[in-house]
Amino acid sequence: MNILVTNDDGIHAEGLLALKSALERSGKVYVVAPDRPRSACGHSITLHKPLRADEVRLRDGSTAYASNGTPSDCVSLALLGLIEEPIDLVVAGINRGPNLGWDLTYSGTVSAAMEGAIMGVQSFAISVTADRTDVDYTPTASFAAWLAALLQEQRLPADTLLNVNVPALPIDQIKGVRITRQGQRRYTGNVVKRLDPSGRAYYWLGGDTVVDKLDEGTDVKAIADGYISVSPIHLDLTDYNTLREMFSWGIQNFDVRNLG
Repeated sequence: MNILVTNDDGIHAEGLLALKSALERSGKVYVVAPDRPRSACGHSITLHKPLRADEVRLRDGSTAYASNGTPSDCVSLALLGLIEEPIDLVVAGINRGPNLGWDLTYSGTVSAAMEGAIMGVQSFAISVTADRTDVDYTPTASFAAWLAALLQEQRLPADTLLNVNVPALPIDQIKGVRITRQGQRRYTGNVVKRLDPSGRAYYWLGGDTVVDKLDEGTDVKAIADGYISVSPIHLDLTDYNTLREMFSWGIQNFDVRNLG
């Protein structure tokens, strides 16, 4: 199995190397990742400048590619020809910090896995829910290797990826694994206004306070209870209940001649 590894924490992130090392038990691993941290960049792609992919050495001495693009760019570059071998699995991570609930709309890690799914390759994103720098990536990397081996036998449906979160706990304190749905996680945002030396205003966006809705069966609840969360995510974002309801609103009867 040929595995592509990427992330949004940058090519030299500890989580990426831990993931690569663990996945080498399942197949040949190729690494294409951003040359610097690109957290919270969402599913952005680069269209306004050339992309580069420079060979670099990781701390284990292996060769990888560092790109000036986003995580999604890295996946596209790899699958469209930078890696000559066909890729069987895309794994994005290990992200330091959770990707739970509505985090998915911001996450470069999850967006990289989405790009893999868009391009027809089995993909998953994996994060350890740590808010500190001294993270033990071993449990998360081991679970990633186990899941990669499982996906050799069990194929995901088309247009589907997995979002995995592992609690930042010692192995003996992780209670198990839960199959979950996407929950609700909000950040109480704020804007701090400051002045530069010339008197011009600039702003810092903040949103560090987390508010989770701990509904049973959700990813945020599983993590809060000490379980690994595995959520299947579909690329189709249509709200089918509202779609059916909207047919009664009369929108389709609007006379477009009134647009003038």
